[in-house]
Amino acid sequence: MRLRNRPWAAPELAGCSYYVSDFTRYCGRWREAFGNDAPIWLEIGCGKGMYLAGMAPSHPGINFIGADIKSLMLAYARRNLEEAFSAAGREVDNVILLSVDAKRILSAFSDEDVIDRIILNFSNPWPKPPHHKRRLTHTRQLENYKRFLKSGGSVEFKTDNDELFRDSLTYFAEAGFDLEEVYEDLYSVRKVDPSIVTEHESKFMEMGLPIHYIRAVLKG
Repeated sequence: MRLRNRPWAAPELAGCSYYVSDFTRYCGRWREAFGNDAPIWLEIGCGKGMYLAGMAPSHPGINFIGADIKSLMLAYARRNLEEAFSAAGREVDNVILLSVDAKRILSAFSDEDVIDRIILNFSNPWPKPPHHKRRLTHTRQLENYKRFLKSGGSVEFKTDNDELFRDSLTYFAEAGFDLEEVYEDLYSVRKVDPSIVTEHESKFMEMGLPIHYIRAVLKG
C-alpha cells in the first residue's frame, strides 16, 4: 500500500539533528559523524525504524545508521526513535537516519568506513526475473557491500518470501559469504523479541507465515 505524503514529514526531518539528506556527505567518514570508534550497524531499507527503535536505546555501544529512500518513512522513523529513547530516559545519540537509494550505496560508503553489520529486514522481493538485480541480497548488491563491510562482518536478512529466501542462499554463496545461520522458520528455534519486531514482521507473523532468516559472514 502506497503511503500518502504527510505535510509534517519534511519540516520534521529538517529539524532532526541526526538526519542526513546528502548521502555523500560522510562517505569514508562515518565514524567522524558519530564522533567515536564504536561498531557501526547499517540497516538498508529501515522503513519506519521499528528495528532501530527496538535496538538502539538498549545498545549504546553500537552506532546505527538507518537508510531509506523514502523521506516519509524516515520521518516516521524519527518519531518512533524519539518515543523509544524517551522511554529509555536518553536522547537519540547513536543513530543517524540517511536518505539514500540502495543503488547509490557506494556513493554513501567506502572501504574507509568499515561497517560491522548490515541488516536487511523484509526488503522488496522483486519477483519478476528482469528485476532480480534490484534485490538487496542479489550477488551484485552483495559485491557492493563487500566494499565497506569489514572482513568477518555479517549481513543479517529476514524475509517472508520463499523464493527470495532460496535465491538469497545462492547469492550469498556466489559472493563469497559463509552461511553461519539459516532458518526457514526463525521463531521455531528462537524466542520472539517483541522490541525489535518490525511492522511487516508483526503482520506476517499474525498471518501465520514463517519468518526466514540468514546470517552470512564475509570471509576473511
